[in-house]
Amino acid sequence: MTDRSFGLFEPDALLPAQFYAAFRGGSAVRGEKRLMLAVLQDALDCFQKYAFAKDGHGRQLFTDANEWIACEDRDWYFSFENICETLEINPAYLRRGVQEWRKQVGQLGRSPQTHVPLPNPAGDSHLLACG
Repeated sequence: MTDRSFGLFEPDALLPAQFYAAFRGGSAVRGEKRLMLAVLQDALDCFQKYAFAKDGHGRQLFTDANEWIACEDRDWYFSFENICETLEINPAYLRRGVQEWRKQVGQLGRSPQTHVPLPNPAGDSHLLACG
């Protein structure tokens, strides 16, 4: 079990059927959304895992994830903005959340042991705790 004492969000109870309802439809659409969710999760994992990395490789992974999350460009199909909008996640809300998480963890002076829960694709009033 991960330590969520300083997590970004307080997750609400969410049934699997509620979460996966947003992914129903044709197999192509479902596959694209699953891929987008995987890209988003990987970026959030890199952001958190390497937020305070001291080695060059870790710092580069964090920088790449941080720049991708911070970018508001919508020209690329797999941009942070487009992925969030497709998954019905408020990109500004998630962006603020990861930055606040980094600030809080940095102030505590310890290595991060929690992960950002992804907001429910149906809106950001319910959250899905990952992990």
